Amino acid sequence: MPACRATPTANRVPVFAASSLTEAFTALEVEFERRHPGDDIQLTFAGSQVLRLQIEQGAPAQVFASANPAHLSALTTAGLVPRSMRLAENPLTVIVPRDNPAGIRQFSDLSKARRLVIGNAQAPIGRYTRQVFARAAQRRTFARAPRPVSEESNVRIVRAKVELGEADAAIVYRSDAGLESLKTIAIPADVNVSAEYRIGAVSNASAGGIRFVEFALSPAGQRILRDHGFDPAQP
Repeated sequence: MPACRATPTANRVPVFAASSLTEAFTALEVEFERRHPGDDIQLTFAGSQVLRLQIEQGAPAQVFASANPAHLSALTTAGLVPRSMRLAENPLTVIVPRDNPAGIRQFSDLSKARRLVIGNAQAPIGRYTRQVFARAAQRRTFARAPRPVSEESNVRIVRAKVELGEADAAIVYRSDAGLESLKTIAIPADVNVSAEYRIGAVSNASAGGIRFVEFALSPAGQRILRDHGFDPAQP
């Protein structure tokens, strides 16, 4: 469904959001603009660490939704985002190609992957993946530690490596795993972590920016996020 066409005098509202929110926030944009035809949401997606840096350098964002609370916390400390709220949660999962050439059947088989791709340490998906690996090491889940061959700057690039046949396996958010070309392998609950997404209006946000934050947190907004694989925000 295409986004609503904004009126010529619409208030432009730049929204910066983590790349894993792409489909969910595109759907939020459509419904929000239907309800508020005077506001024109302009979405920018990238790794949360990249978006934070852009805001620190003066990018004209009015809203920031991050997959890592630390980035919004830093902006709050700097006086750029007065406050942030929990937006959603998103557990991690393993993905492999549908034909599964490495024969990975369960999480403990991940060390079999010769071409494992994860996020880099600066990207939220990479940070959460390292937490999963640390928990797995404590529980001696693997016969030997998995060895990534590539570390990427955001979760969509991680996923693309598997889609393109350039990786035997990757770790992504659950919301990124629902493609026909991919097979999902669950991470055990005692090892897994859930990404915490937060959202906040930038200090110079217009009323439209504040309205968008409120809508994302509303029951209608949370329904859209749930429909795209996210868990509702926990208080």
